[in-house]
Amino acid sequence: MITELADILRRELHVDEDRVQAVEALESGGTESVAARIQADGILDENTLLQAFSRLLGLRLLERIPSAMVDSGLVGTLSVSYLRQRKAVPLGNGSEAPVIALNDPFDYETIDHITRNLNLGFIETILAPEREIVKAINRAFEEGPHQAEQVLKDIDENDSEQIFAEIEETTDLLEDTSEAPVIKFVNLMFSKAVKNRASDIHIEPYQQELAIRFRVDGLLYPMFSPPKRLHPAITSRIKVMAGLNIAEKRVPQDGRIEIRVGDKNIDIRISTLPTVYGERIVLRLLDKSSRMFQLHELGMPEEHLLEMRKLITLSHGIILVTGPTGSGKTTSLYAALSEINTPEKNIITIEDPVEYQIPGIGQVPVNRKVGLNFANGLRTIVRQDPDVILVGEIRDLETAEIAIQAALTGHLVFSTLHTNDAASAITRLIDMGIEPFLITSSVLAIVAQRLVRTICPYCKQSTDLTSKLLQELDVSREELKRATICTGQGCEKCLDTGYLGRSGIYEILKITENIKKTVLATSDANAIQKEAIREGMRTLRQEGAEKVMRGISTTEEVLRVTQV
Repeated sequence: MITELADILRRELHVDEDRVQAVEALESGGTESVAARIQADGILDENTLLQAFSRLLGLRLLERIPSAMVDSGLVGTLSVSYLRQRKAVPLGNGSEAPVIALNDPFDYETIDHITRNLNLGFIETILAPEREIVKAINRAFEEGPHQAEQVLKDIDENDSEQIFAEIEETTDLLEDTSEAPVIKFVNLMFSKAVKNRASDIHIEPYQQELAIRFRVDGLLYPMFSPPKRLHPAITSRIKVMAGLNIAEKRVPQDGRIEIRVGDKNIDIRISTLPTVYGERIVLRLLDKSSRMFQLHELGMPEEHLLEMRKLITLSHGIILVTGPTGSGKTTSLYAALSEINTPEKNIITIEDPVEYQIPGIGQVPVNRKVGLNFANGLRTIVRQDPDVILVGEIRDLETAEIAIQAALTGHLVFSTLHTNDAASAITRLIDMGIEPFLITSSVLAIVAQRLVRTICPYCKQSTDLTSKLLQELDVSREELKRATICTGQGCEKCLDTGYLGRSGIYEILKITENIKKTVLATSDANAIQKEAIREGMRTLRQEGAEKVMRGISTTEEVLRVTQV
């Protein structure tokens, strides 16, 4: 067989002669298969090896496993760890019999084991890359086999002694084989939240019911409604995982859980709050394995991107990012820091909390228990010879004064404020007690931002804009002629919402000479905004309208996040 394999490599796949000879030098026999030995020795890359065996053995090769072929019902009693170890997964094949996707066509032991589990006398085998097999395994176990309804049916009122079973800190929830139904349900809840890209899970007890909602793309959606009697068991299980006191139900508690779901490492921050109907729990999910966004991926138009890149490369001054909670301020600041993060610069941040670890940057978490707040931390950071400083949020006069002093003494300072638009940030600083002349001397620009949900590409359709919405967006008929207005019909991919993912809209107020004169003359945000618009600033509503014109988002979404 090695001779035939070498012939295919040489004549059909045109592999260089040294590698072909290395394959020919392999000895027959041994405990490992030919495919395993070739991969272990690194003689051929996976793609070439799979193509060669596909031609040699007449097997189908799937370079990508379609989602439609993933069938959670086929995994049966097979464990996720077994399938990952063996690099194999049973797949649905439409109206035909199931197939087994393998990475090693000579792993007959695995083929026999899966065939017995599926009660089939014969099953077709196909080849697929390891990464595609792992993705298919993860999808199959995320979707089942323990659906929420079945798990809830299995939970018994007297099952409470099982809910305290420990789970390893980073055990993959897809591999957890615990039989306690409450544990199954909590694992399923986490897995489903990760699959649906949820940023938060809300567990809310009411008089007669228990509601569990996921926050996806900024909005809450109902997901589960377990019986109210299960609330203590679910709460206790989550507290056990977070290392909290399960006996204490009268005071709020905070904790952390680290889990793994498939190939994703998830950090969960848990906050409990006593209410009249029991403890309310909110869990914030942070995918530590996801990469940070770059500036050009945030949804900024080209002119804003150029302006931001100019601002973040300046040597001193303050750049403020404003917006409500959940508007993407931290993501924007991290993207800016990543862009200017070089060995020549000393960048230090103080955050509450540190959300992502960035290599090469010193990150300090706020710790109020020991007296480390933004003001104290910033005062110390200034003595650490920084070039760039990020202050998570300016909350009080003391922090604002130190940040301004740092900017005036040659540091570039990034920070955030909770205001509705860019001009209001100046008014807010003056209200805190900062003198207007200090603001005009130190602040370089203020960036207001929002996140708008983007139309789902899987159910996107063209539509028309009504006269009322046209008026709300302040779009002319001429602009409408060049527009591509779209909407999402709703599908399985987007939870029937018509939206999938989010994009930023931005309002950049540069502190020009005319703006400085206006600030020194008045603290009225409307007057400052009018002057900025006269100088060419585009408002959040105008930026949102542009997203609608380009078919990226909808009018309703833009009007929702840019209330005036």
